[in-house]
Amino acid sequence: MGRYPEADLTRLQVGSARDRATKVSVDGFARPLDPASAIAVVDALPDLLGGRDLRALIDAIVRARREHRPVVVMCGAHVIKTGVSPCLVEWIERGVMTHLALNGAGAIHDVEIARMGRTSEDVEGQLHEGRFGMVDETGGFMHAATAAARGRGEGLGEGYGRALIESSAPHADVSVLAAAYARRVPATVHVALGTDTIHYHPDCDGAALGEASLRDFRILCATLAEVRGAVVLNLGSAVVLPEVFLKALAVARNLGASLEGLTTANLDQIRHYRTQVNVVERPTRSVGARGIHITGQHEILVPLLAAAVVGRLGA
Repeated sequence: MGRYPEADLTRLQVGSARDRATKVSVDGFARPLDPASAIAVVDALPDLLGGRDLRALIDAIVRARREHRPVVVMCGAHVIKTGVSPCLVEWIERGVMTHLALNGAGAIHDVEIARMGRTSEDVEGQLHEGRFGMVDETGGFMHAATAAARGRGEGLGEGYGRALIESSAPHADVSVLAAAYARRVPATVHVALGTDTIHYHPDCDGAALGEASLRDFRILCATLAEVRGAVVLNLGSAVVLPEVFLKALAVARNLGASLEGLTTANLDQIRHYRTQVNVVERPTRSVGARGIHITGQHEILVPLLAAAVVGRLGA
């Protein structure tokens, strides 16, 4: 035993997610835009600044897929809560996205959407009442999936996606994890212990969680080993995924990966230090590589980008 006392998490008072008010429902989710209409909007934008960058990003994604290069989408939790999952699911189903990376909170929101059709509680209100994250169903489901994934030698992303499909989650059609599993697209979940509500669920097994998430890190490293000519998008993760990406890229480079022709892009509501240096700047200081920043609301940018890429590839 260590020197210091630990909180007894078995004493937590938990309730049911069914009784918890939430702010996000599948009823408000986006529908994928008509590709021709999206292209018309993009073509009408000024060929300057953000308009030029958006076109360059679309062209880079289209070129990468036509040349059979990876398109990696790293996605923060807030993006899932803005209702754009159907647009990302379409990318998975059409073969645009070749790797999905989520942080732990992104996976939680995706699982709750798939299983209950809603997510995102009132954090401030629930915190002061001592009820923030204190629900049983989400943690119970995800920890069981984690243990099963560990037993099969799978990563977290594959384990969560498999569990959603095998349990016939009622809203699996708008789950990026379920779509990735169904289409055999690598999905990885990168967890920082203590950052997610399910970490104080009594069933949380740190060994299983750490092993499965570490396996996902190695899977991402393998994807980035083929990063030449690829596109890596960071959607709305300010810290965890930019840090994970930089370390995975360091592994890939050490093992001989070329960064030639790499395009990285950060799409978020505001600009952050780590996204600036870890995603846009440091990885692209080589011949033929480029980093792009596009600032704006996820619920507007992502559907527009997704549909325009689908349209260009279709053409």
